[in-house]
Amino acid sequence: MSRHSWGLAPELQDYLRHINGEEAAVLAALRAETERHRHAKMPIAPEQAQTLVWLADLIGAEHYLEIGVFTGYSSTAMALALPEHGRITACDISVTYTDIARRYWQAAGVAHKIDLVLQPALITLDQLLAQGLRHHYDLALIDADKPPTAHYFERCLQLVRPGGLIAIDNVLLGGRVTRAAQAQDAPSVALMQAFNAALAADTRVRALTLPVGDGLTIVQKRRTEAV
Repeated sequence: MSRHSWGLAPELQDYLRHINGEEAAVLAALRAETERHRHAKMPIAPEQAQTLVWLADLIGAEHYLEIGVFTGYSSTAMALALPEHGRITACDISVTYTDIARRYWQAAGVAHKIDLVLQPALITLDQLLAQGLRHHYDLALIDADKPPTAHYFERCLQLVRPGGLIAIDNVLLGGRVTRAAQAQDAPSVALMQAFNAALAADTRVRALTLPVGDGLTIVQKRRTEAV
């Protein structure tokens, strides 16, 4: 849940958004509609989407994999940034939320770039591997339920090309990952603590966690690692 960067003063956040470039009108409209939703805290923060778009441009991304679409802010932003021949595989399980995403993909003129698959993401990822799409994607985003995060990551590590990037959202859980697990904590706290620690020691990748949104980890798959 990361509509805003955690711990950042509102006036500073507004200033950074002002100097980092104007938000596309279709994205602003989508964000405004989503903020009226009962799960308004779920979408990616605009500055996180900007970071991903900037990285996609930096590495010349053409193929993007997204796990967790919700109402489509990040996928719309990425589709606008990808070249005309660029393609997105978007994984989700909710028809209700992704119907909003579809509407904005159409409004943005990018629906033809996006293949939405509505089923549990682990099934989709295994199907992509079975179809021979190992090393196919330039960039992947994991922004979904926390318990399978490590499983999502292992599949993405196979699907992303050497030198490609994997982004994982909500890795700070509102700061709860910094403290010892407590009885009232959701299981996701211990899971993300373990995942973050394992990632820091993973020699297959280079990882950097940014205090953007609720924590965004950017992982680069090493070019010399056979995964």
